[in-house]
Amino acid sequence: MRSLTVREMRAVLPQLEQLLRDEGECVITRRGQPIARLLPAGPPRTVPSHADLRSQMPRLEVGSEVLIREDRDAR
Repeated sequence: MRSLTVREMRAVLPQLEQLLRDEGECVITRRGQPIARLLPAGPPRTVPSHADLRSQMPRLEVGSEVLIREDRDAR
């Protein structure tokens, strides 16, 4: 972990990727107080498709149109 002031951070901004690769984590300080922590990004998360999510949901016993009609009729 490396600690950098705001001024130092601005100076090394073009080499930020290399800095994070070498150090792993950087703490940015202002007047000696930490104000931010930079971490390298983890592996990208995969977001399931809508079809995948729908396939995991249990099927309804009764169709939604029947449930909606019953709800409306009850009012």
